Amino acid sequence: MNGILVITYFNQLRQQGMPPVEAMGQAAEKRMRPMLMTALSACIGLVPAAFSTGIGSQVQRPLATVVVGGMLLGPIMLLVVVPALQLVFLRKENRGEPEAKPPTGRLPREVP
Repeated sequence: MNGILVITYFNQLRQQGMPPVEAMGQAAEKRMRPMLMTALSACIGLVPAAFSTGIGSQVQRPLATVVVGGMLLGPIMLLVVVPALQLVFLRKENRGEPEAKPPTGRLPREVP
């Protein structure tokens, strides 16, 4: 879900005319705090289950450990790997498009 938010914000910035590299950097920067806060809150909630030794911990501990590890690794991947891959795929996609024509310098005619 966090990845969808980053890519959606990136697309909004691109539609406003921002260059791809700058848009991706700003999208990752603006979405970093919410992503880290949600991941940290989930991790803090599951840390007791990950370190429990009581009855039933044989089932709880492996699952909680995997979830805590994923919640810590996920935001890092979304803030580093996803932007890099997005820019790589955008470059490949833009190679197939024809060059945009430069503006002629004339203003469009006014419609009466």
